Amino acid sequence: MDTAISQPDADDEQAAGHTCAAVLVAAPASGQGKTTVAAALARLHTRQGRRVRVFKCGPDFLDPHWLALASGAPVHSLDLWMTGEADCRRRLHAAAGEADLLIVEGVMGLFDGNPSAADLAERFGLPVLAVIDAQAMAGTFGALAYGLQNFRPALPWAGVLANRVASERHAGMLEEALREPAQWLGALPRGADFALPERHLGLVAAHELGDAMARLDAAADAIATTPLGRRALQELPQVRFEAPAAGPEPRIAPMLDGRTIAVARDAAFAFIYPANLGVLAALGARVVFFSPLAGDALPACDAVWLPGGYPELHAKALSARAALRDALAAHVAADKPVWAECGGMMALFEELQTADGASHLLWGLLPGRVTMQKRLAALGPQQLRLGADLLRGHTFHYSSCETPLMPAALTGRPDAAAGARGGEAFYVHGPVRASYFHAWFASSPEATARLFSAAPIELDRETPEENAHAHA
Repeated sequence: MDTAISQPDADDEQAAGHTCAAVLVAAPASGQGKTTVAAALARLHTRQGRRVRVFKCGPDFLDPHWLALASGAPVHSLDLWMTGEADCRRRLHAAAGEADLLIVEGVMGLFDGNPSAADLAERFGLPVLAVIDAQAMAGTFGALAYGLQNFRPALPWAGVLANRVASERHAGMLEEALREPAQWLGALPRGADFALPERHLGLVAAHELGDAMARLDAAADAIATTPLGRRALQELPQVRFEAPAAGPEPRIAPMLDGRTIAVARDAAFAFIYPANLGVLAALGARVVFFSPLAGDALPACDAVWLPGGYPELHAKALSARAALRDALAAHVAADKPVWAECGGMMALFEELQTADGASHLLWGLLPGRVTMQKRLAALGPQQLRLGADLLRGHTFHYSSCETPLMPAALTGRPDAAAGARGGEAFYVHGPVRASYFHAWFASSPEATARLFSAAPIELDRETPEENAHAHA
């Protein structure tokens, strides 16, 4: 008896799982070459006409610049704590429905952090492609690869690729060291033609280099000669991504409807998650961009966002933006809100001392000074309570600030008890709200709306307010 096959309607299609090629690029530690390999693989397949979507595991503003350039598509963060499992599942499912290949770049070492890249790989069945910097090893390469693969028996595995290899003979030694020869995905040589330059906070952003695409093409050419690069798409690991049980993304009430938010965006203020802009749009806000470095005037607006970035690298130019400084002062005098995040907050203090000891007068909307230092001052996940709502995010900076301002609140780590001390200061100075804390807006659209609202900030009454004259 013949059985008719009905075509799924739109709701069925949205609820269906999607299968496509997918890998998670990880490493034993930071600095092994994860971004180079992830970007090279993305660029190789994009050049061949395939639709590639790339994600970054954990908080990161810099690697996504390279991954987006390589794939030609926006790069979003996946983090089981900061962005949440439901958001990760929705994004992976949606991307798998439109892409031929999904690539997720891990964070730090494979098992570092809580949650780690390994946690993400296990949760979503992403096979791990391990990148190991093999420039100073031979037989130990095999032990390291075996340990990464077998430390967690349930971890999906794709294979191992050696980076910064000296010669073909060296590559042969590394391949022979593996217990399972089928795990060998090839080797990339040491070479400056596709190295991605670094500085404090991470990689130099792709848009700052005139030869960024040439570097990616050189890396893609190199990976094309490896067993990994020679595999056909259907020979790569195939993963099925199920639709989220919770259904589509919850709707966000338009709490900022009709309000215009001016967002600084250039090399000094570049740390902006695309998803955060999406939340502002969903809240009903109209976003307009301006570049302090280019000398842009402050656009007509109801609120200002000064994101993080590298104001210390552009302190002299920012110090000279007197017209913008005056416009921001007038904006604040009119009781219009400013959200200044990490580097954005640094630009609002009276003085910034760079790592070479030079001092620069900045915009002076906050009393005090910021000092750059060579050692990392803070790193890790953080959360900020505003009234009944909790914003998740993170901190990562090389400076400290000294100010007479008392924090209106302190952020805390995910596992910290309510009211615990030791996080980042959250300052409220008139309509200015400022912190080293980088917020993930989707974790609380309600709290995000408060940051950009003219209404006074409602704070957690249990948050300690003392011990606040100097914060790293």
